[in-house]
Amino acid sequence: SESLKELLPCCAKTNVMFLKTHKTASSTILNIMFRFAERYNLTVALPANKLFHLGYPETFQAKFVEEFQTIGQNYNIMCNHLRFNPSEVRKVMAANTFYFSILRNPIPLLESSYVYYKDNVPAFKISKDVNEYLASPTKYYHPSNYKQNIYARNIMWFDFGYDNNAEDNKKYIQKVLKEIEQNFHLILIADYFDESMILLKHTLCWDLDDVIYFKLNSRSQDTVQTLTPESKERVKAWCSLDWELYLHFNQSFWRRIEETIGLEELEYEVNHLRRRQKELMEICLLNQEAVGKDHINNKALLPYQSGAANILGYNLKQDLDNRTLRTCQKMVMPELQYMSHLYAVQHPHKKRKQLDLVLAQASSRKK
Repeated sequence: SESLKELLPCCAKTNVMFLKTHKTASSTILNIMFRFAERYNLTVALPANKLFHLGYPETFQAKFVEEFQTIGQNYNIMCNHLRFNPSEVRKVMAANTFYFSILRNPIPLLESSYVYYKDNVPAFKISKDVNEYLASPTKYYHPSNYKQNIYARNIMWFDFGYDNNAEDNKKYIQKVLKEIEQNFHLILIADYFDESMILLKHTLCWDLDDVIYFKLNSRSQDTVQTLTPESKERVKAWCSLDWELYLHFNQSFWRRIEETIGLEELEYEVNHLRRRQKELMEICLLNQEAVGKDHINNKALLPYQSGAANILGYNLKQDLDNRTLRTCQKMVMPELQYMSHLYAVQHPHKKRKQLDLVLAQASSRKK
């Protein structure tokens, strides 16, 4: 039956739910999902009214989706930030929906979180830098502030809908891991992003160009704080729920690759992906690379800026023909702008999202 299965072409999955986790390269995946939705004319479950995400950090409810009452279970794609709540998500998504998410090593994740949310998270705000914070997190992290402090501890655990301050108890952790395995068909690993894209392409039966990307929402190297070896160890203890989550799914990720693709084929396909990506960068981009926020010429393509992070963006080449220009624009379009564009296309009679306000606030905060 194996050989027969290989002969039959698979059919691209078009009902897909991506749980967008924080600081895990998920903005790049969101862009991939949005482009796929446009390419195949699919309906995206977008945030209702004035919302910019699906109710986050509130636990997700179906009513957070625009026109859920009329569209019902006829959405194809769901990928904006939400706090996972399977029963409510299932009200929105069809029964045959493919569910996936992405995790990242909690050590670089916490540092990224720290810089990005420095201004908004009390535990981060009152500590000098990430190493000082990790030296004695309980000095800065007050459970009474748990809602403001979600980014400061076990953020992935929280995004999956669980209590990020729960006790580290083996039985409890096993129960949660089992539930996540039941709710999700695939968990990718941000630390192996290109490998993840190849696994996603195979699993969803998509084309290479469906998973080609330019890295979005990344920050300039000069804002990265170096963690001491002690701090790295402390993250594992402080974010032990996330650490267990990551270890478990990092293992299943590689097992899945060996079962479905094999390491040799994986290496070949990853190289192909990188060649194609380089080709597109040469076609689209003025500097062949991402640039700092002050060097983005077209302000419409300026990504949302947060904390002390200088979020990078892109400049497109001049004189691209219309078709190429459209392709390139979509690849570099930041999350909020793309969401707002799709919203205007899908809900033409609704008031447009007030994007300029959000982006103006963000850029004025960090002058």
